[in-house]
Amino acid sequence: MVVLVTGASGFLGSHVLARLAAMGIPALGLGRDAERCDALAAAGHAVIRHDLSQPLSVALDARLGKVDRIIHCAALSSPFGRLSDFVAANVTATQNLVDFATRQGISRFVHISSPSVSFAFRDQLGLTEDAALPDPVNHYAGTKREAERIALAAPAIHPVVLRPRGIYGVGDRALLPRLIKAAKTRPLPLFRGGRASIDLTHVDDVVDAIMTALAAPKETEGEVFNISGGEVLPVRRIADEACASAGLKARWRPLPLGPTMLAAGLMEVVALRLPGRPEPPATRYGLGLFAYAQSLDLSKARRMLGWEPKISFEQGLDRTFAGGGSA
Repeated sequence: MVVLVTGASGFLGSHVLARLAAMGIPALGLGRDAERCDALAAAGHAVIRHDLSQPLSVALDARLGKVDRIIHCAALSSPFGRLSDFVAANVTATQNLVDFATRQGISRFVHISSPSVSFAFRDQLGLTEDAALPDPVNHYAGTKREAERIALAAPAIHPVVLRPRGIYGVGDRALLPRLIKAAKTRPLPLFRGGRASIDLTHVDDVVDAIMTALAAPKETEGEVFNISGGEVLPVRRIADEACASAGLKARWRPLPLGPTMLAAGLMEVVALRLPGRPEPPATRYGLGLFAYAQSLDLSKARRMLGWEPKISFEQGLDRTFAGGGSA
């Protein structure tokens, strides 16, 4: 069995490659970042640089060799940006990879999606995979939803879709680093009396879920599974403890939700008209994470995959900062 891992130069993909190597499973990484691909190659991994928004030609097939299974981690994950960039990285890339997988006749396609496809500006606790999807909150959510559709519309590649929530750990360059950076520069927003809560996921739990999906029985094909750490924690506690681990004391400022959301929306409109379209200091989606209570129902993953989370948030923070991550 040879496993192709996309997004190998990214956070999750690099952890997947490391796990496969530890298990003695032959793997090939596909990534875009030259420096990180070189670092992976230096560590002994087989890696090929390729931008998945460009088709995987038959000529490239020869370089990749025979692939038996695919883990599709590659994506553009951001709360803000141009629609065309998200379409290229999340929709076109997934279609190109599905076309390649179909040519290869692979036995399992594990597609990494996101619970953002079901995010809404309201409390949503115990959200199940079959819940009706709201209008996409941003371009990331919309294009990840379309990517899911593409993967699930190709039964010949035996797709299994995972939606892991809020991945953090050593090498995280997004979730906790964003939070800590914001806390260093300004008070964090406290909405609705601090009622916001969420379930995050340590990267090792996500990798466990991926390995389980890779070998899961046929009845899991064509299914979507929620993945999270299983602990619904107040966002204020998460921020306080993450900042404390980084040697920082978080400051909080009570704010009215409606006017603050309106201001963030105006900042997004202005940013889209600026040269380079820089991400604004606040986005509506980012503020929404500080405003609403949300969690995922994991019963389907437990029942059909036989998977459940093992790492508490406290343990995850210890692993993250002991490993020099997210500071």
